[in-house]
Amino acid sequence: AVTGKPFFVVSSLSHRWLFGWEGCRFYGWAGFFFGCGSLITMTVVSLDRYLKICHLRYGTWLKRHHAFVCLALVWAYAAFWATMPLVGWGSYAPEPFGTACTLDWWLAQASVSGQSFVMAILFFCLVLPTGIIVFSYIMIIFKVKSSAKEISHFDARIKNSHSLEIKLTKVAMLICAGFLIAWIPYAVVSVISAFGEPDSVPIPVSVIPTLLAKSSAMYNPIIYQVADLKTSCTSSSCCKALKERVLFRKESFLTETYFIVRIHVIVTPVHPEWE
Repeated sequence: AVTGKPFFVVSSLSHRWLFGWEGCRFYGWAGFFFGCGSLITMTVVSLDRYLKICHLRYGTWLKRHHAFVCLALVWAYAAFWATMPLVGWGSYAPEPFGTACTLDWWLAQASVSGQSFVMAILFFCLVLPTGIIVFSYIMIIFKVKSSAKEISHFDARIKNSHSLEIKLTKVAMLICAGFLIAWIPYAVVSVISAFGEPDSVPIPVSVIPTLLAKSSAMYNPIIYQVADLKTSCTSSSCCKALKERVLFRKESFLTETYFIVRIHVIVTPVHPEWE
């Protein structure tokens, strides 16, 4: 968002690309680099969730430095694919509506090299990561359903740890779903542009998936905020405050009832027939 939105907003206001060929290549490289890196990061997260929940032994040897190594490999992977168009395999080009730049999907219709590049990035940067994400979360759902009875026999500490893992998995699942929902329409339109008839996608239609894909940057903060609010509302401090408020109201009610009864007993005269 930081590297791309200023270029896109300024060009959109001017109704044309303003930053030249080198600016177009940088914009395309940054968009592909961060988009691919985000998807591969979520792929690694989903794989981690799968191994943590479905293969419990995995969690005993995973350390912080393993996470840093995974992140370094993820962004090196993204940098490799994003840099290929700069060195001759593939290319970056303006979008059909002329205010942004992206991968030159139309190369697939022009040369064998272009076809091989488009097919390679579709498989290694979309199909394979998406397949791993879907597989991981499907296996997690099956595992959670089958292990519900087993977890009930464990002690409280293991139950709490398992509950935390499930909550983290739900958040990761929402993030992956939001990202895929945002980017899959753009990928479909790109594939149609690459392998369909020329001008098979009208320019006004191509704008919609592009804007949807660019909006994916705002989904994660919303998901994190909602998850944080939900967690904070179920945390001990919030629950304690709610319990104290309910207890205070109960005590106030009991106190008022007690004094009313006492006053009634003191003020009410004894009937002669009761003596």
